[in-house]
Amino acid sequence: MSIIRIAVIGCGSISKHRHIPEYAANPNAELVAFCDPVAERAQHYAEQYGAKAYTDYKVMLREVKPDAVSVCTPNALHASISIDAANAGAHVLVEKPMAVTDAEAAAMVEASNRNGVYLMVGHNQRFMPPHVKAKQILDSGVLGKVITFRTSFGHPGPEYWSVDGPGSWFFHKEQAYMGAMGDLGVHKADMIRWMLNDEVAQVAGFIDTIHKEGTDIDDNASCLLRMKSGAVGTLVASWTYYKGEDNSTVLWCENGVMKIGTDPNDQVIVELRNGTVEKHKVGAISTNDKQESSGVIDAFLNSIVTKTTPPVPGEEGRKSLAVILGAFESQASGKFVSLG
Repeated sequence: MSIIRIAVIGCGSISKHRHIPEYAANPNAELVAFCDPVAERAQHYAEQYGAKAYTDYKVMLREVKPDAVSVCTPNALHASISIDAANAGAHVLVEKPMAVTDAEAAAMVEASNRNGVYLMVGHNQRFMPPHVKAKQILDSGVLGKVITFRTSFGHPGPEYWSVDGPGSWFFHKEQAYMGAMGDLGVHKADMIRWMLNDEVAQVAGFIDTIHKEGTDIDDNASCLLRMKSGAVGTLVASWTYYKGEDNSTVLWCENGVMKIGTDPNDQVIVELRNGTVEKHKVGAISTNDKQESSGVIDAFLNSIVTKTTPPVPGEEGRKSLAVILGAFESQASGKFVSLG
């Protein structure tokens, strides 16, 4: 089996904690290049892995000709870099949100298709053991139809996570474009679509900068979703959960309720109307403080090795992006927004 030569573009926290160590741990991957506008960051990893360091990704693509790249840059650069990489013949794993407009997302999908390379979006919530287990239970039919739900994702904010702290690109609109919704909300939009095998039909959003000072980037969002199946629910994304991080989902169904990530010991709890209670210890969901393997890198590499479509292809990332763009449109217009 040939080894897949990997270049990482953007050497910030998501690369440090997820992409780089997970590539390093996978026998099918070899890290051959690192690129970052801050030369020392790229150099640090290049020395560690015997790779080359670059500050210009276009030069890197030309000289190294990697088999695949991880795009771990500020949101506004995701599309242009991903398209350039696809045009250079590299498979692309791009962080979420995959783009900042639907037109960009469409262009990324088109570029990957035209060049015969895979495009995968780093929606890691699909790979978290509690979410995998919950989907299995839902798909089994034991709970019947999902009627209502709530899903939320909140932490203290990227200043506690980003390598640049409070000065991070996350807080600069021209680089980030969107805040808590692009960072966390898109994860939950993707997860609920996937878990329910359903699409969002309508969205309403209250999205605002409530507490973070010196930025016009959203730090909180509360959204209403109506699914095509008729199920309704709430999606919350927050950068101001200064105490009590949350990544939980509760689904109220015809035959009972399923609670995901609400209990520190039993990650999935099913309570049926007939009185049965099932508790599942399946492993934790990653947090910023406690990193678990994301599963994303292994899935991306597996798709290349086996020549099969990645589990979160660009088309899926585009649908999840459409949900949060719809929420922003709702906030601007004060109206419900219908999707697709």
